[in-house]
Amino acid sequence: MPTSFHEIVFPLDIALKSAGGPERRTDIVSFGSGREERNARWAHSRRRFDAGYGVKTLAALQEVVAFFEERRGQLYGFRWRDRLDHSSAQPGAAVSPLDQPLGVGDGARATFQLMKTYGGTHAPYARPVSKPVPGSVRVAVAGGEVPTGTAFTCDTTTGVVTFLPGHIPASGAAVTAGFLFDVPVRFDTDYLEVDLSAFAAGAIPKIPLVEIQP
Repeated sequence: MPTSFHEIVFPLDIALKSAGGPERRTDIVSFGSGREERNARWAHSRRRFDAGYGVKTLAALQEVVAFFEERRGQLYGFRWRDRLDHSSAQPGAAVSPLDQPLGVGDGARATFQLMKTYGGTHAPYARPVSKPVPGSVRVAVAGGEVPTGTAFTCDTTTGVVTFLPGHIPASGAAVTAGFLFDVPVRFDTDYLEVDLSAFAAGAIPKIPLVEIQP
């Protein structure tokens, strides 16, 4: 059976002009006293995007239709580059192997999931990263960068860092990483409505995308 995810990036020139962001699901119960009780239904946020804002030419529209057809609508997932949030580094900074904590070694653990942490004062949120950009992952152990391919490998389809024999982090050694990453998404529709007369007049087509767990 073919995989339900294609390791291909949505056209970058279109994605970089899109709209969208994170979504959460919260249950709120209001009491007669005016107080509320709030509970998070999702442990992780889910991002939604509209690629239509990046379609400015007929050629770009045709490119999106071809991409949509190859994905069979909602059937196959793909990579999406979120212009707002695609790096482990602070805004404007270069990627560093010290950017994000992944965990602490115990002398035996060989695998660590790439993570990006948001906030830090009240309730920091650790987001699993499953689609790092190939060639972008840098890893450090106890503050010292270790070489890729010799000390570790990273599966760019899952975001799992695996330390090779002889390089497993010692007990108490902090493991950190820096990377660029994509968001796994799919089209959130099986129908793309294209009105060429409206498009010629400046109307923006709707091309909804939603984050998935591949």
